[in-house]
Amino acid sequence: MKATRKYLEHTADILFQAEAETLPELFEQCALAVEESQVDVENFKPKEKVIITGENNKIDLLLFDFLDDLLMYKDSELLMFCKFDIKIEEKMSESEECGENNCEGKTIYHLTCTAYGEKIDHEKHDRKVDIKAITLHLFEVKKVEGGWKAKVLLDI
Repeated sequence: MKATRKYLEHTADILFQAEAETLPELFEQCALAVEESQVDVENFKPKEKVIITGENNKIDLLLFDFLDDLLMYKDSELLMFCKFDIKIEEKMSESEECGENNCEGKTIYHLTCTAYGEKIDHEKHDRKVDIKAITLHLFEVKKVEGGWKAKVLLDI
């Protein structure tokens, strides 16, 4: 399965679907879709590097948190990214790692992403839309034959 992303029809917001053979490729496609919805990613250079980490026992919520982190960097530091090196590890949890959630024996997904980009320069970078939030409405990540598929709705 080739890693792809495409935008779907939606009345008011931005809806996209991504497919990839592996979870890291799927996360990369989703990250690029979020960034290119807001700016022309081709005009950004990998001048700055940020490490983004996360963990969750649900892969869809790990993706949700990761995409939300991208918006946080845009809103707080005016950073947009054009390249992502992503690693996702699956580990079996131990009860002390989960605290009160008692998730012993469940899979925990650990994300480590090195994101490369630069600060928005309004003279150099044309803005498209401003994404206010990643929404859980229509949000899904699922394993399919040959890889993974995600659907994400962006509130603009």
